[in-house]
Amino acid sequence: MRIHRLEIEAFGPFAQPQHIDFDQLGAQGLFLLNGATGAGKTSVLDAICFALYGSVPGARQDGKRLRSDHAAPTAEPRVVCEFSARGRRFEVTRSPAWDRPSARGRKGFTTQQAKTLLRERVAGEWVEKSSRNDEAGAELSEVLGMDREQFTRVVMLPQGDFAAFLRSKASDRLDLLQKLFGTHRFESVERQIQLQAAEAARAVEDNAAELKMLLDRVSAEAAHLGLESTGPAATGSTGTPGSSVAVPSEETGLAPEDWLEAIGDAIATECRRRREQADAAEARSARLAAALQEDQDKAQRHARLAAATQRRVLLELAAPRALEDRDRLSRHRRASVLGGHLDAVENTARKHRAAVAAMESLREKLASAGFSEATLAEDLEKVKKNVAVLEARLPDERRLEDLGVRIQEKLREQAAAGLAVDSLARSLETLRAEDAALLADMEPLEPLAGRREVAEREAAAAAEVVDLVARYQAAARDQDGLEALHADARTKTQDLRQAWLDLREERLANAAGELAAALADGDPCPVCGSQDHPHPAEAARSALSLAQDEETAALHFETSEKELTGIAAKLTSAGQLLAGLAAQGGAVDPALAEEAAANAAMELAKARDAAARLDSLRSRHAGLTARMEKLQEEHSAAVATAGEAATLSGVLGEQHAELEADLSGLRAGFTSLKARLEELTGQHGLLQTAAAAAREVDGTERAAKEAVAALERALPEAGFSTADEARRDVLSASDVVGLEKSLSDYDTEAARLDELFAAEDLVLAAKEATIGELPKDQDQLKDSTTEALAAAKSAKDLALAVGLADKAAQTVTSLRGRYLNLAADGREPRERARLLSGLADTLRGAGDNTYRMSLNSYVLAARLEQVAAAASERLVAMSDGRYTLRHTDAKAARGAKSGLGLEVVDQWTGQRRDTSTLSGGESFMASLSLALGLADVVQHEAGGVDIETLFVDEGFGSLDEQALEQVMDALEGLRDGGRVVGLVSHVAEMKQRISSQLQVVKGRSGSTVRVVEAMPV
Repeated sequence: MRIHRLEIEAFGPFAQPQHIDFDQLGAQGLFLLNGATGAGKTSVLDAICFALYGSVPGARQDGKRLRSDHAAPTAEPRVVCEFSARGRRFEVTRSPAWDRPSARGRKGFTTQQAKTLLRERVAGEWVEKSSRNDEAGAELSEVLGMDREQFTRVVMLPQGDFAAFLRSKASDRLDLLQKLFGTHRFESVERQIQLQAAEAARAVEDNAAELKMLLDRVSAEAAHLGLESTGPAATGSTGTPGSSVAVPSEETGLAPEDWLEAIGDAIATECRRRREQADAAEARSARLAAALQEDQDKAQRHARLAAATQRRVLLELAAPRALEDRDRLSRHRRASVLGGHLDAVENTARKHRAAVAAMESLREKLASAGFSEATLAEDLEKVKKNVAVLEARLPDERRLEDLGVRIQEKLREQAAAGLAVDSLARSLETLRAEDAALLADMEPLEPLAGRREVAEREAAAAAEVVDLVARYQAAARDQDGLEALHADARTKTQDLRQAWLDLREERLANAAGELAAALADGDPCPVCGSQDHPHPAEAARSALSLAQDEETAALHFETSEKELTGIAAKLTSAGQLLAGLAAQGGAVDPALAEEAAANAAMELAKARDAAARLDSLRSRHAGLTARMEKLQEEHSAAVATAGEAATLSGVLGEQHAELEADLSGLRAGFTSLKARLEELTGQHGLLQTAAAAAREVDGTERAAKEAVAALERALPEAGFSTADEARRDVLSASDVVGLEKSLSDYDTEAARLDELFAAEDLVLAAKEATIGELPKDQDQLKDSTTEALAAAKSAKDLALAVGLADKAAQTVTSLRGRYLNLAADGREPRERARLLSGLADTLRGAGDNTYRMSLNSYVLAARLEQVAAAASERLVAMSDGRYTLRHTDAKAARGAKSGLGLEVVDQWTGQRRDTSTLSGGESFMASLSLALGLADVVQHEAGGVDIETLFVDEGFGSLDEQALEQVMDALEGLRDGGRVVGLVSHVAEMKQRISSQLQVVKGRSGSTVRVVEAMPV
């Protein structure tokens, strides 16, 4: 990377455009950058860094202060750097953000954003690559292969920083080396390993928690069975409740697997013990249950025998009544054969009497209605025909009624429409008169309302002029104050300058006295060379006091001059602001401006009032227009409705008259066809009922005669002589059912008793009663039952205990298998966690890492070792073969982290010592060698970027003549391969040794640069 050209304007101390041709300046490979303190030597390097990276190194990075205070207010700060890298040639132009005076605007300044332009020379032409800050920065970083931190350490070697680096602690060296070599990725590796170790540790903790949970569950199962797991291990246990098994712990030395096996054995023993107890209890319960069942069966047999005997006695007592019931039921069955004939005689006689009574009642009704029993058929046929005719004409009567209703509706509709027509006509006349009055009011307001926008613009312009006038007046007062301050400061500065010049003149005049004070007899005069000194001059004051006074006066003058410069800058800004406000119209008379603003505001108020009134009247006019249109539509609709109703009512009246004439004859004096139809329907029903009643009288009379004849024929066959005798033997249905049920129950009971006395248990009970083997009484049975139930409950409880023990044994076996599998699965995670934990501790400098060196420090230690080796090559030449630098990883004191130590090897004595023991000149040579070595290593790490332009800043004043000679020889060796080296120094001998020089000259209006070709001494 070689820098060819640099242009600076309004940047740092450089107010005017400055052009630096580095190709010309570095033609000999070595040039000197010098100038007075504060002239701007470092600003030249800042300009290069700003052009390439958009920022300057360190604390000087403040974008708002990059612009020169000496530059004209409208001058744009700008840096142009032309350079070549990787076989390509580029030109980058950058401008920082700055405030440009504005001809318009209330603040007087407009912020200009930072700008970048990157161009590349292709085939002899400049081709634009990018004009965006971020794109250009990314392109430059890729071409240069270094970030800003690396560039300022590799291309611009700051000796002060590397002297501090040489003597600093390991932690301070780590920060700089990490920035230069970008080893943050190794810290990421450390963090990743630590995260993996923590994750593995959590997995082991989870596994241990699951194992403990399984052991706790096994202990709980043992506790449920009454087995203790807190005492010492039981040996020779008999399996009794409360036996104990030792728990796994450090005190007992028992492994969890052995403890699980012991618990399993103890539970198995307990299961066998409980099973034996349960079997014995079950046998006793079965024996007692069998004896109880036998006693209960015997008692039940004898109870059934006694009950059967009692039932037989009752059956023998009921035998006579059963025989009598059988006889009554036999006579009833013979009489029931004649039941149908008897019922028929009674029913037919009853029906005949009812029919005769009904016919007598109807004869009276027929006579009152004008009908005769002899002509029933003819009268019924005539009434049917009249009913059919009236039913056919009923729809016409309903249609007649509908016509009357519709006629009345149309008449009412016609009257209402007429009233609406009159009302709407009156409303329309009223609205037309009101609308005409509104139009008359609107006409004079329209010209005034039309000027509202013009009045608003005029009022705004007048208010802006008033504001500009106020700001102009304030700015004028500020400028007057600054002019007074500037005059006072200028007078003060001139007085202080004169005082300083007077003291300087006095010191020069006193120089003869100082020389005379140093003369001795016999020694030549340094001025004239004479050994005789007849009239030596006398010094008015001591040289020391005059020099101190002169220095103090100069300091006061410089301070006052800086204050004067600041006031002048403020005065210039105030003048620019005042000129800008005057250009915008701020110099107008305030009274005139206020009057114009008031008039404009008054006109605006009138226009706005007229516009508001006009808008209100227009809104009312629109509303009236809409209402008139609506009323007109309603008036036309009402007229049409009235005409239509009148026409339709006339047509309906004609239809109603024709239909009324047609139906009036059918009514036959009734009010309506419906009323006459109801009368005929009643007559038709009466005639039909009378005809049916006459037929019923004849029919019932024939049926009664036939029933009597049939009964007389059936009586002899059933064994009865008269009908009354047969009726007496006929029983009711409920009596028949009662007799049949009683006889059935008697027969069933007799059969059951025969079957019961033939059963084996009653036969056995009768035999036992005969021989005297009677059953136990109730108290004895109760005692046997209680004993059997107690034995059964005990057997059930013991069986449940056996089930619980078996289930506990199965659970413990399952938990033991799960524990063994889980423990086996956890071996690999535990080993991985152990390895990762050790690796994480080692990588972060803990654990077995006795050097307390992290991975990041280890990598940087390797880079520092390379830097020390590269630096030693130059330090050997500069120190005449005496010193070399060596990296050391010796342990630091009090457990501090190690790995980034540096020491100096003295080849003359063979001893190693700390870098802080070097003298000032030796420290400079070691720092310069370290900076050059670091630049070589970083250059190699950055992808082999060839650094063809190099700057070395300050520090040469601490060298003696021989050391300076050796350092210069080493620096001249840097020119090999066409490299250009720029030295920044105040040392006078450097100005004599280096012919190509870039001088920075400071002045009141800013600094300037010039290239000087001096003759080397």
